Amino acid sequence: MIDKSQLETAHRLHGEISSVFAYAIVHNLTDYDPAQAVTKQIPAQKKKHRAALIDPKQVGQLLRDISNYQGTFVVQCAFRLSPLLFQRPGEIRQMLWADVDLVAREWHPYVSKTDFHHIVPLSTQAIAILELIQPLTGGVQYVFPSSRGDGRPMSDNTIRTALKSLGYESDVMTAHGFRTTASTLLNEQGWSPDAIERQLAHSPRDQTRAAYNRAQYLDERRRMMQSWADYLDQLKAGAQIIPFQRQA
Repeated sequence: MIDKSQLETAHRLHGEISSVFAYAIVHNLTDYDPAQAVTKQIPAQKKKHRAALIDPKQVGQLLRDISNYQGTFVVQCAFRLSPLLFQRPGEIRQMLWADVDLVAREWHPYVSKTDFHHIVPLSTQAIAILELIQPLTGGVQYVFPSSRGDGRPMSDNTIRTALKSLGYESDVMTAHGFRTTASTLLNEQGWSPDAIERQLAHSPRDQTRAAYNRAQYLDERRRMMQSWADYLDQLKAGAQIIPFQRQA
């Protein structure tokens, strides 16, 4: 019986070995990847499904709880920005002021998971949060710096801890769950699945395609991100739940 850590190591090593032979094949050093023969012999890894709220009424309650969160001002801002942007938690906590363009209303994070620079259109609501925190952290590298003052971004478990303090355990809602929430509800509202996937930064590790995909569906994504922020405002206000329709 292979335990989880051994399985992860096996998949990682298999991938690294295949990459070496792929390079060798391209450069005519060999014509065969022996790692292919054992591909099916390594058990598949079970995907971890991170908990997320997808019921609009529950999302509305979560947003009200977030607005009442009593943590530090930096964490409050990061917490409130998370559902608006629905990017990976690591990218949000490591947001750089150098990557934020308040005039163009865009954030250009480097997405290490897919190895390309992403474009995140900023809604009016997102801009308001960034303008609120700018006087406090605008003079340092990170938008959300560590409270220790050591020049690093806030801890990777900060939002998770904030959620837990509000009563949302990891089997109910996670920091990563904001992505699932947005993806589910935006698809239900009729937005283009391709635009949603692009906004989630689900792109291949192909540099040529990544450069092209960076701005793909950008006009639609701008409309979608503003519509999403407006929709969240309605949920937070406890208004009658009427799904936002995709704007032409």
